[in-house]
Amino acid sequence: MQNSTLDSTDIKILRYLQEDAKLTTKQLAAKVNLSTTPVFERLKRLESEGYIKKYVAVLDAEKLNLGFMVLCSVKLKKMSKKIADDFELVIRDIPQVTACYNISGDFDYLLQIHAPDMKYYNDLVINTLGTIESIGYINSIFVMKEIKQTHGLFL
Repeated sequence: MQNSTLDSTDIKILRYLQEDAKLTTKQLAAKVNLSTTPVFERLKRLESEGYIKKYVAVLDAEKLNLGFMVLCSVKLKKMSKKIADDFELVIRDIPQVTACYNISGDFDYLLQIHAPDMKYYNDLVINTLGTIESIGYINSIFVMKEIKQTHGLFL
């Protein structure tokens, strides 16, 4: 779905950057058939308006010995704004938690966690997540095989 403030060239720029954020302004300009100055200005606008949040490198978890991925469902003992805010603040500071979503259903949050192995994950559950007073229940789903992982949005 396109935002009304983005034209087709903006969308093309965003698509190319999702594929390769290391493209230079000159390379990007050639791909969208513009000169470098208007592409540079569009990039700065897309960044300042928040369409581009940041540029990152996608790392290989297996090569970094962090390929053990767990989807961890968390149910809080009680839900209130303060308890949720406090929980989210703590979760943001746990580096092994690579994504956290507030969800509907039987659980309150879904965490994506990367670890070297089961022993490490067990230690994380007991010594890190286990110290968060607001957690009432944890359910762990171990990822056996990653089928699809995109880091971009469908534009």
